[in-house]
Amino acid sequence: MSAASIAVAIHDVEPATYERCALIRDWLDDHGVDRVTLLVIPARDLHPLGERSPEMVTWLRQRHRGGDAIAQHGFHHVRARRGSLGRNVLTDLRSARLRGRDGAEFVGLDAAETRRAVESGRRVLKLAGIEPSGFVAPSYAYTPALREIVGARFGWWAELLHVRRAATSADLLFPPIAIGTAGAMRRAVGPTLVRAGAALAGPVLRVDLHPSDLEHPRHMLALEWVLNHAHGRTAVTYDELAGVARLPGAPLPAAPSPQPLAA
Repeated sequence: MSAASIAVAIHDVEPATYERCALIRDWLDDHGVDRVTLLVIPARDLHPLGERSPEMVTWLRQRHRGGDAIAQHGFHHVRARRGSLGRNVLTDLRSARLRGRDGAEFVGLDAAETRRAVESGRRVLKLAGIEPSGFVAPSYAYTPALREIVGARFGWWAELLHVRRAATSADLLFPPIAIGTAGAMRRAVGPTLVRAGAALAGPVLRVDLHPSDLEHPRHMLALEWVLNHAHGRTAVTYDELAGVARLPGAPLPAAPSPQPLAA
């Protein structure tokens, strides 16, 4: 990996946001970012993405062939219920509150529910011919049960401050920069904080983008400033950060025939 790198992740990739995500991806290409990590929601409305948007699946496979990495982004990305929580997840709950409750999908789920959600998401992606190499929890909200299962199922997983390699249990400290879109105050100060974060970044500049960024011109101008000032950095994926990268252009497996999901 280059001594000075930029690792861009596009969050919330799903059929409803596909066109905006594709537009952001083209915009990144125009700014010299030739590899990104796409965080894909397998079943946002509990309908498999392969059935809801075959054109998005084709796009994802094309992007993967071109060198982009694909990560599973939860199962349906919405916190289903608010169950009682044990002491071992209180820290995760506090951090989830800071990043938005509705997106903290796994907070409140027990170990069995967590495993079913993760495995269901993997199955949906595999049925569409997509093999995720990593995992990113919605809102970066992890519980002990979620950490345990993703550590056993994926080559890497990303938290708010770390990218973790499953094979070595190593922690790579790469805090991301992103612009919050929830709340007037966060929208107002976000662009300034993003510029400051980019200016202070170390060897790896980790940037989080969301489809909703396109709705805020000031956000896009700030992100464009970041990319313009990162022209000396080499674009890398999270696969490369974690040391599990494949060669760009390596073939993907053929898409399997559609099969019904188990109840």
